[in-house]
Amino acid sequence: MNKALFTTKEAAELLGVSKAFLERDRWAGARVPFVKVGSRAVRYRLSDLESYIERQIRHSTSQVA
Repeated sequence: MNKALFTTKEAAELLGVSKAFLERDRWAGARVPFVKVGSRAVRYRLSDLESYIERQIRHSTSQVA
């Protein structure tokens, strides 16, 4: 998986979430950074997805973000 940009579907598969999760995230303020290509296309950079995953690491279920 060595692409420069991922579609919403591809990014969702990589993160293990639904497309709807990423669509809601964009609408609500984008915790997962994205790139707007043209007027409609949304893409995700691998480096941003990896950074998002790193920020989600917790050491306890009671740990707050």
